[in-house]
Amino acid sequence: MEAKVSILFYAKRAKIKTNSLFPIYTRITVNGKRIEMSTGRFIDPAKWSTSAGKIKGQSEEARSVNRRLDLLKVKIINMQMELIHQNITITPNVFKSKLLGLDEKQRMLIPIFEDHNRKIKELVGKEYAPGTLERYKTSLKHTIDFLE
Repeated sequence: MEAKVSILFYAKRAKIKTNSLFPIYTRITVNGKRIEMSTGRFIDPAKWSTSAGKIKGQSEEARSVNRRLDLLKVKIINMQMELIHQNITITPNVFKSKLLGLDEKQRMLIPIFEDHNRKIKELVGKEYAPGTLERYKTSLKHTIDFLE
């Protein structure tokens, strides 16, 4: 299903900081439903161009922030293309979880170590000596003891 996605950057005036800087937010609209997220950048409201969705001028700060906003926009567009290629229904929540990295499986040290040892066990006698497997088992035991 083709989804209509639009991206907008804006200065959120309701969240003004004590040093009178506004945070820059991005709004992603998917088929009329929105999500808003902070870009982590702050700007002086006098420097913000609402119509362009960027900072005015050619200062180093303006180029840096505008470059960051452009990269974020490209990232969102690439994410949309990736979701289309994978035939995943595009929703605001899917975008948010992908941007925040919540959809990625967390890998933990001990399961990775155990998986490694299983692979080494299968290769004992072919590529590895039995003593190597024993050393890996001992290393795993010491790692578990250390983490506890």
